[in-house]
Amino acid sequence: MSHNHAHSHSHSHPDLKGRKLLLSILLNLVITVAQAIGGVISGSLSLLSDALHNFSDVLSLAVSYVADRYSKKDASVEKTFGYKRAEIIAAFVNSATLIIVAVYLIYEAILRFANQQPIESGLVIWLALLGIIVNGFSVILLYKETKNNMNMRSAYLHLLTDMAASVAVLIGGLLMKYFEWFWVDSFLTLLIALYLIVMGYSLLKSSYKVLMLFTPDDLNLEVISNAVCKIPEIKNMHHIHIWQLNEQETHLEAHIDFYEDVTLSEFDAVLTKVEELLYHEFGINHVTIQPEHQKDDPKDIIVQD
Repeated sequence: MSHNHAHSHSHSHPDLKGRKLLLSILLNLVITVAQAIGGVISGSLSLLSDALHNFSDVLSLAVSYVADRYSKKDASVEKTFGYKRAEIIAAFVNSATLIIVAVYLIYEAILRFANQQPIESGLVIWLALLGIIVNGFSVILLYKETKNNMNMRSAYLHLLTDMAASVAVLIGGLLMKYFEWFWVDSFLTLLIALYLIVMGYSLLKSSYKVLMLFTPDDLNLEVISNAVCKIPEIKNMHHIHIWQLNEQETHLEAHIDFYEDVTLSEFDAVLTKVEELLYHEFGINHVTIQPEHQKDDPKDIIVQD
């Protein structure tokens, strides 16, 4: 049995990424405290909901920061993959908290619809502006880190939804100030909550698939098997498993049946062809192959272990 490891790396400097996360945590902590106090004073549920949303972001960003640090730890005999899954777990936790917070906000908004209260709209407007500025800066800060990192993308989505929520709260504050439409506060809370669910579900699903070792959506096992079997020496490719360790590493293990009883050096030459094919055509950068010749075993693409 042989295996190959071809690595791909993010272009962002890891220490810079960590510092950006830490700065975002501090900024969100400031806006959370300010909005919580302002929400209590003004009586605005949408402002309190935005504060709660921001607080969930402080926690999620902290989880992302810790995961980012742990993901850089070296592998050991006890932890042969190191902590490469830490960021995927962080993305799963963060997206789950988005949905949980959203459900709570929906519950509170429904209660407030039945019991409308006057709201100090001026305070709501100024704190919403503060939220837009702080979250907007954090969104810009983390944008470059989102392209190749699910953990950073989850943190970015939290901040982006925060900024959108602050914009909605600002609009609501203006409507309450000039038209006394206090029901808008509860309505905006519902919109913020629904937006959280939509944004969180996609990331929750994608991180769940990675944790469950599902085949990546963009890879088809039959297409891969047919491509490999076009190599002249290979008769059949079966017992295939494909999964992602994280966003940078896609693994494949499989059995390959040879037409001839090849030597070890001949197998190595064919293995190199397989590795090159899988990497360049399918982006698979970790390959483990078990060679076989006339072995009496199931030849199906998927075999239950």
